[in-house]
Amino acid sequence: MQTLTAGITKAGTGIEGISWSILGQTYVPKTLCESSFSWHATFPPGTFVPPHIHPTQDEFIYLFEGRLDLMLDGKDFVAQPGDVIRLPMGLPHGIFNKQDQTVKCFFWVSPTRKLYDLFWAIHSMKEQKPDEVVALSARHEVMFLPPPAQ
Repeated sequence: MQTLTAGITKAGTGIEGISWSILGQTYVPKTLCESSFSWHATFPPGTFVPPHIHPTQDEFIYLFEGRLDLMLDGKDFVAQPGDVIRLPMGLPHGIFNKQDQTVKCFFWVSPTRKLYDLFWAIHSMKEQKPDEVVALSARHEVMFLPPPAQ
């Protein structure tokens, strides 16, 4: 893992020009070091991150535009622009854009662990098939939860 370097990651760009397509969303990494990793995320309408757990990381989201519906530890919440979402390690959570407006937000995790490598791996998949993404994520310390019983 690299040491944090001083500098500015300019608006509209990611570190080293990186931009990933992850589950229908666009993630643009902004900072990376052993202790934390951050990225700008764009969630088109109808996209989501299914319920999952980060057993080794705390996660945070700052909402710039739009609305996010969240499942946090089995309860439903709504985040609006200006809100900060706090997701302690081990807490089951899902993130959903159920609106007809694009969501723009800023994520960060601490520590970085294997998440940066996971995003590269998902982005590099020829097809992001759910069962393959779930298996890959488990190898990178992100545990997706089974769908709720119908």
